[in-house]
Amino acid sequence: SYTTDTKSGEENKKTLESLYSLSVDITKIRRLKEWVLLQDVAYVKEIAGILKEMGADETTVANIIERCPEAILHTPAEINSQRALWQLVCQNEKQLIKLIEQFPESFFTTEYQQNQKANILFFQELGLKNNIITRFLTSAPNIFYNPVEKNKIVIKTLQRNYLNLGGSEANMKIWILKLLSQNPFILLNTSTAIQENLEFLQKNDFTDQEVLQLLSKLKGFIFQLNSTTMQKSMVFSKNIFKCSDQELKQLVLKCPALLYYSVPVLEERLEGLLKEGISIAQIRETPMVLELTTQIVQYRIKKLSALGYDIKSGNLESLNGTKKDFEVTYGKLQSKKERPIFNPVAPLHIED
Repeated sequence: SYTTDTKSGEENKKTLESLYSLSVDITKIRRLKEWVLLQDVAYVKEIAGILKEMGADETTVANIIERCPEAILHTPAEINSQRALWQLVCQNEKQLIKLIEQFPESFFTTEYQQNQKANILFFQELGLKNNIITRFLTSAPNIFYNPVEKNKIVIKTLQRNYLNLGGSEANMKIWILKLLSQNPFILLNTSTAIQENLEFLQKNDFTDQEVLQLLSKLKGFIFQLNSTTMQKSMVFSKNIFKCSDQELKQLVLKCPALLYYSVPVLEERLEGLLKEGISIAQIRETPMVLELTTQIVQYRIKKLSALGYDIKSGNLESLNGTKKDFEVTYGKLQSKKERPIFNPVAPLHIED
């Protein structure tokens, strides 16, 4: 929430007039962030001018201001600095204005410009492509608010651990870049947390090679966990599946979600599967099904049942995977069902 000490508590008439002239829907701003309209100073015409200069038409300008009204409280100098900053990674102003329209809040956060610039240059040095950096700027802007030194420490910790776990110097750069592209939020962790989580896996008898495998499979999400929640999840899985430590380890390697999800999440998902008549033995055979929410499982079972596929007697492979994977599986089962039993053009076997 944002509080402001405007003297009058009344809307600024000059701001309102400027917004009306740009065809901005003021009721939207009142509903979203009325405090913006109460400010004594706003730069409506100037900010609109900069956006138009970049190629935005009137509708786009109005849309940006409606979605992020605080844009008009920034000085033209701040916005021009931000524009120059984002141009370090944008192909042209056409792409830049498109990004501003989609993610105005990310663009109009100007308090960390020095950190943003230092981090952009660091990511470029690391070898991240500009299109990945623009994706970070829009979907994970807070990683740029860190001082660059903090991000460098996290990256060095990852590099050191990768080599200590037996990863090769030649593959390290690709591994780091892939990990970052999949999950930039790794950078919001401390290097200590990263170290502790890796040590937890090693204490639980995962070999160095297996730890590396888990890191890649978990897309770095393992660094957002802590040893206590991982321990609880492993104990819960061991009890449910009635397995030895070695068997549990194999299940976790097959389905890292057993490590990643908390006990309440795993409980809820198991309950959902059991309600559908699926057995613990089936789940143990295909634990990856626990990566799906109960709603997704119910929807997929319903679709498969309509084709006459009995999930209780079959294996759970057909439920697995992404939406795209499932659609492929479903399509194959559907065409199998629709195929005629008797093929009129097939050669006849008299013995039959």
